[in-house]
Amino acid sequence: MVKRLLTTWVFRTCICVLLFLCLHTIAFAQTETDKKFKPHGQLWGMAFGDLDYKGNADILNRGVNQYSGTPINTNMFQWRRIYLGYDYSISQKFSAEFVLAAESDYQSGVLGQTSNGELLANNKFSPYVKLANLRWKNLWPGTDLVVGQVNTPAYGKNGRNDQTSEEVWGYRSIEKTVSDIRGTPCYDMGAELQGWFDSKGNFGYDLMVGNGQQAKPENDMYKWFYADVYAKFLDKRLLIDIYQDYERLNWGVYTKGPNGPWYHDRNMTKLFAAWNTKKLTVGFEGFRNTIMGDVKVTGNDGNTYYRITKALDLSFFVRGRILSTHAGNARLGFFARYDNYDPSGNLNNIVNAGNTKSYTATTSFYDPTTKEQFLVLGLDYTPVKNVHIMPNLWLNAYTSSLSPGTVYDPMNPNITGITGIDAVWRLTFFYIYGK
Repeated sequence: MVKRLLTTWVFRTCICVLLFLCLHTIAFAQTETDKKFKPHGQLWGMAFGDLDYKGNADILNRGVNQYSGTPINTNMFQWRRIYLGYDYSISQKFSAEFVLAAESDYQSGVLGQTSNGELLANNKFSPYVKLANLRWKNLWPGTDLVVGQVNTPAYGKNGRNDQTSEEVWGYRSIEKTVSDIRGTPCYDMGAELQGWFDSKGNFGYDLMVGNGQQAKPENDMYKWFYADVYAKFLDKRLLIDIYQDYERLNWGVYTKGPNGPWYHDRNMTKLFAAWNTKKLTVGFEGFRNTIMGDVKVTGNDGNTYYRITKALDLSFFVRGRILSTHAGNARLGFFARYDNYDPSGNLNNIVNAGNTKSYTATTSFYDPTTKEQFLVLGLDYTPVKNVHIMPNLWLNAYTSSLSPGTVYDPMNPNITGITGIDAVWRLTFFYIYGK
């Protein structure tokens, strides 16, 4: 018995000594490394805007873009986005990111009326905190932990993956990516793990849980869950990225009718694939968003029902180089993109049901009554690095989601057979400094 106790004590003592020596060695190594490291920061900025002219307008003012409702022949100089950022390396293990943003998102309809964009009460730009986070590098080998207000996996552009759909498309100054257009948060308050499966970053992942409110405080008990995995082949020319998210919107809310409580959630599956080179890039991005209980139906029997809807968006783009400077940087390039958006899901079945009196969509970004086709094309003149002048044509076409002869609510003009186009001629200017 005494021998067993003595053996156990010696074993535990050896383990403690070994752990102490290991921790001491790691601490000493970090101390020696930290002695060579000097904290440093970088101030940077970005801005883009346009001189634009709206040559055609949809008479029903459909869509949720920055030109929806703006009348024909409108012309203006306007900033669409201004950033002021500061990146700071606290140590070799920790860094911080901070970004102030002013974004007009002008959607006022008639000029002179109050905009519903991100503006102050006096209609001046309203800067707000877009990003503010702390990164713990290599929390375990190959994985960073980021806490705070951070870019989501839907958007990417993080410290571990520099070839996200946003960056490969390369023209956020022209238009958002498909999921960003439809309201999926491109930034959020939460915690995120960004990691690699290999040592070179050819295979990686991005996991996050957030509020789902972007820059606004949390206002419900539900969280938004994001997940993303990616693979890069052929010296990172071929890219494949798969994204998934999930959020409860309303859960167990009392509803009058035979269906019981209202269960309302959403989940998106998104695929991004591209062939990316310095001279030519072609890409595809598409998503399927299933929103349970999103269409609110008022029945002829006086009860309220909630129905599932599904939205599909397919985006194809190409960009490339036409002329180059002697240094090899693009001096004149081109870009084009086409999106086909169909939010209708099973809308015809919902509307044609015998008990349907009227219906409304709960999520504004996913009104199922209107299909959209988006096209943009233009040139990119770069006189010097980080300065771009881009003449472009921006088009968005709208058509009814309902089949001819479909029974519909006559009080809702958006589901008539009328088609329409918003067409905007733009001269876009974009520059970055400090990077």
